[in-house]
Amino acid sequence: MGTELLVNLSYVAAAVLFIFGLKMLGSPATARKGNLVSAVGMFIAVVVTLLDQSIIDYKWIAAGIAVGGIIGAVVARSVAMTSMPEMVALFNGFGGIASLLVGWAALYGMDASTFQMITIVLSILIGGITFTGSLIAYGKLSERMPGRPLVFAGQRFFNIALIIAIIACSVLFAMNPDVSLYLYLVIGLSCLLGVMLVIPIGGADMPVVISLLNSYSGLAACAAGFAINNIILIVAGSLVGASGIILTQIMCKAMNRSLSNVLFSGFSAVAGGGGAAKIEGEAKAMSADDAYYVLEAASSVVIVPGYGMAVAQAQHVVKELQEILEKNGAEVVYAIHPVAGRMPGHMNVLLAEADVSYDLLLEMDAVNPRMETFDVAIVIGANDVVNPAAREMEGSPIYGMPVINVDMARNVFVMKRSMASGFAGIDNPLFFKENTRMLFGDAKEMLSNIIKAFS
Repeated sequence: MGTELLVNLSYVAAAVLFIFGLKMLGSPATARKGNLVSAVGMFIAVVVTLLDQSIIDYKWIAAGIAVGGIIGAVVARSVAMTSMPEMVALFNGFGGIASLLVGWAALYGMDASTFQMITIVLSILIGGITFTGSLIAYGKLSERMPGRPLVFAGQRFFNIALIIAIIACSVLFAMNPDVSLYLYLVIGLSCLLGVMLVIPIGGADMPVVISLLNSYSGLAACAAGFAINNIILIVAGSLVGASGIILTQIMCKAMNRSLSNVLFSGFSAVAGGGGAAKIEGEAKAMSADDAYYVLEAASSVVIVPGYGMAVAQAQHVVKELQEILEKNGAEVVYAIHPVAGRMPGHMNVLLAEADVSYDLLLEMDAVNPRMETFDVAIVIGANDVVNPAAREMEGSPIYGMPVINVDMARNVFVMKRSMASGFAGIDNPLFFKENTRMLFGDAKEMLSNIIKAFS
């Protein structure tokens, strides 16, 4: 009884640490500490669970910890910030496959009740969907496969038939757990469903997909917790699942779209077959020296970072330019769109790495009402989140999506390598506005040239 009480108290302590850690992740100022607090909670949960199970031989467990720890440390130190979205997608996939394997292992050595069989099936099903769906998201984000929606005629009916087959096989497996064929069919079909759910989603919606897959991984872990009757796994999975769903809804709201629209918009693309009108005009280029003269006289500047800043690794140079402008008497703030980059909070992470003050990071709703007061808006690699077509062109696929209204600033500098469209593949009329000037080339190099002009 004493051991059971100690285990339960340890689980309660771990759950409290999870909750506090999750709360701290809500602010950039406390996010790192929150991550550490949650990690301590997980460490307590893992150690107590291993000790409570009266394991005779820890050889394989120790080997797994050593191998996983080494791989994790190497990846964490070597991955570039531009590859962080892909790594997050892979982590979601690993969580999914882990839950699938736990559910599978729960079939052996125990007399499962009807409820446990249902949770085992859910663990395997959601885990399989999360695993392969995350791999597809990884492929789109890393551009190892096309980022555009991949659709074909009859795809909706194929998916409906696939879901019906999964339900049928799941019921047959729950009723006949000794028949391995049903188990393999559930695993195989769930993995196929994960692929089919993600391939019709365009690259611009990948931040939402990552958030949703994160929620799936939590739900799979929760189901696995019920399957093996582990309380702390249920709690941890529920927290991840719930927070992932909330974040997904927040991001959908930021795009003024429903989750169903994000998940199934690829089918409408096949049905409609049309696209937004081609935007034509003459873009006006400028040099770093020209940009210097305007910035030198500016009293207020707003910087809008995007994925291009991540690619150029320009966040430290941006911080340097900010400090120079502030010494010159200008107010400098950053406008952060909720879906800028390719994962939730991508720009916040990059700017935090450069020690940009959290107080300077303004959300879209805070910066848009005062956009007309800024002398200069500097857009660094952002495209879709500053596209005025969302306000002006009803035929645009992003019409109605809230964007940062940089075109309303007195002057707009857009730093891009070329006139190519963004990840969503949509032309941007911002490039042809009268108050817009294009600075073509590597953003880091261009910003460095502007900084040199100040010295």
